[in-house]
Amino acid sequence: MKLVEGAPTEAAIGEGWVASDRMFEVHSPFDQALLATVTDCQPEHARDAADQAVKAFAAWKKTTPFERSAVLRKWYDLILAKQDVLARLMALEMGKPVTEARGEVRYAAGFVEFYAEEAKRVHGETIPSQFAHKRLFATKQPVGPVYAVTPWNFPAAMITRKAAPALAAGCTMIVKPAEQSPLTALALAALWRDAGGPAAALQVLPCRDPVPVSRVLIDDDRIRKLTFTGSTEVGIKLYGQVSQTVKRLSLELGGHAPFLVFDDADLDQAVREVSSAKYRNTGQTCVCANRIYVHERIVAEFVERLGAATAALKVGDPLDAATQIGPLVDRDVFGKVSAHVADAVDKGARLVTGGKPLGGTLFAPTVLAGVDPAMRIMREETFGPVAPVRAFRDEAEVVQAANDTRFGLAAYLWTKDLSRAFRVSEALDYGIVGVNDGVPSTVQTPFGGVKHSGLGREGGHWGIEEYLDVKFISMALQRGT
Repeated sequence: MKLVEGAPTEAAIGEGWVASDRMFEVHSPFDQALLATVTDCQPEHARDAADQAVKAFAAWKKTTPFERSAVLRKWYDLILAKQDVLARLMALEMGKPVTEARGEVRYAAGFVEFYAEEAKRVHGETIPSQFAHKRLFATKQPVGPVYAVTPWNFPAAMITRKAAPALAAGCTMIVKPAEQSPLTALALAALWRDAGGPAAALQVLPCRDPVPVSRVLIDDDRIRKLTFTGSTEVGIKLYGQVSQTVKRLSLELGGHAPFLVFDDADLDQAVREVSSAKYRNTGQTCVCANRIYVHERIVAEFVERLGAATAALKVGDPLDAATQIGPLVDRDVFGKVSAHVADAVDKGARLVTGGKPLGGTLFAPTVLAGVDPAMRIMREETFGPVAPVRAFRDEAEVVQAANDTRFGLAAYLWTKDLSRAFRVSEALDYGIVGVNDGVPSTVQTPFGGVKHSGLGREGGHWGIEEYLDVKFISMALQRGT
């Protein structure tokens, strides 16, 4: 049953589109409208996909980097050509405001364009030998078939950020998209095929329950890498499971990003960057500012300005181009956001603006002042449009508070002091630091965290290295007479 135009609803397995007697429904988080019924893949589908990925890898790895680059470039062109279709799919299935979703399509396409070029830049090395008759080489080759598990909050970009470097390196990939957002993934697979890419090189297995499907692919020795973006709790479990088959592993996990605003801040600019870091995708990103620390000399005025800016945000239908804050993706996320706000207020936080449901899973963008470390919102990732603000006295205190978490994905600071910018960015124990920049992520730079926020990096030349093995070749020459 297909209700939404622009995406297949069957699984992309091998050369075909595979239907099943078992289907699951995809609903809009905005109004709960039924969008589509999609193939609910089972373990047998995963086994078939693994066979197909292994077979396709044998051929795809033999293509030249220039041939792979040409296919990726066509895929990039088609993604951009379908920008409005893909943006509408994301707005419908996970509630991202459509104007922001168009930006995500461009971001997603950017990874494809970048790795279309990077495919041609996978270089080896010659190594000097201490023996006159030996020549030493290091070459790079694709790791093999890859299993990717992607989240719902960036349904397009989280796929291309993984698939584009893998395909550029000569790997094949099986994608298990989030059950909330399978349609965008299936649409991207269709565009890959339209671009001339081998169908079995990029397969998509939608399913309601990821565990049985994932177990098949994680236990399969022929699948040589797992790349996962999602919660730290699930990532830790996967870390243990892949050890049994010694797979390569990339994990992009949870965050609890601090934003440090020092007393030399231009308040208008600081509020703008904090808002960008906090409210993008309705606060549903792993790099969203979760804890906002503001120097005590400016905290009152900062809170007033942030509250006014937050209250002015337009909440509503994600298909409305004017909407800035859409619905939360489901009732579980909505429940956690509501609970964090209630806990903070109960423990003495001051509600500056927002703090209430607006129907369905819409939640008013919120500013809380006077929060303290005992509140859940200062200890857990909220994943919603809530900005908690806490005052600080000095640099040492706030750096210690910012680092007092098991997470280490993204952190931010605002200062005009160049020396402080260097000191603090170096002291923050995070994989990404934005200095006067609330949205630092871009295609050509490394994205990833430390501590419980993950392993490995995506983006830039670091991203393709995650899909390459290094092979050392020592060649002894026949000795001359």
